[in-house]
Amino acid sequence: MNTTTTLGYDGTYEGFLTCVFQIFEQNLEIQEINPGELMQASLFGKNEVVITDLEKANRVQLGLKKRISISGNRQLYWAFLSEKEGIEMDLLQYIQLAFNDTHFSAKDFSTHIVLKINQIAKQVHREKHRMEAFVRYKLTHDEIFFASIEPDFNVLPIILNHFEARYADQKWIIYDLNRNFGIFYNLQETKFINLAFNNVFSKDLNNPSIYKASEIEFQNLWQEYFSSTNIKSRKNIKLHLQHVPKRYWKYLTEKSSWQN
Repeated sequence: MNTTTTLGYDGTYEGFLTCVFQIFEQNLEIQEINPGELMQASLFGKNEVVITDLEKANRVQLGLKKRISISGNRQLYWAFLSEKEGIEMDLLQYIQLAFNDTHFSAKDFSTHIVLKINQIAKQVHREKHRMEAFVRYKLTHDEIFFASIEPDFNVLPIILNHFEARYADQKWIIYDLNRNFGIFYNLQETKFINLAFNNVFSKDLNNPSIYKASEIEFQNLWQEYFSSTNIKSRKNIKLHLQHVPKRYWKYLTEKSSWQN
């Protein structure tokens, strides 16, 4: 009976690719690949924690670029960012197929794993576009525009370029409250950051200890304007939800009067 292995890694894409390198190098039979904090002991196999190695990860990435199209590699990364349970094993199956099948195509949707990864990547792509459309900044006392988000998927790494290009003339932070990390643009570069919020922090737009008085006034004026121009007799919630799902309303100042 062959011994199966459960691999744990640090949760990064580079860490996952290091796992892939080790699997191919050692010809491992894998039971699971899990982020380190989710790694559980196997009763019938061995457990191993893989340390991220950028050189090994880059070698896998280079091999994938030779075997898979640019869009196919992008789908791999976006599917990884979905953080769906078991996504690592799905991606491993996809990568093994890409390396072993000389006729592999990222557009061969008759192959189950190719179709599955494509569908997951589309979900992440949809979330990316919605975050780009619905993120709203609030000016803090530190003269930094702050936006909090709680996306279903880990889309911060792939919305970064959009906001760098669109808001290059101001300092801003977009913070993922679900994953407790964010991106900070300081007019020269964008960095990933972690913040330690105290009890004073709140997503409430009317928190004067965080947001400037002018910002609070602007938000209130915008809410009043939206309410005054909204024609209640023409309100079509069903149609509206098709374009702006309700879970995104919390990002939009003008939607506060629609919450009830």
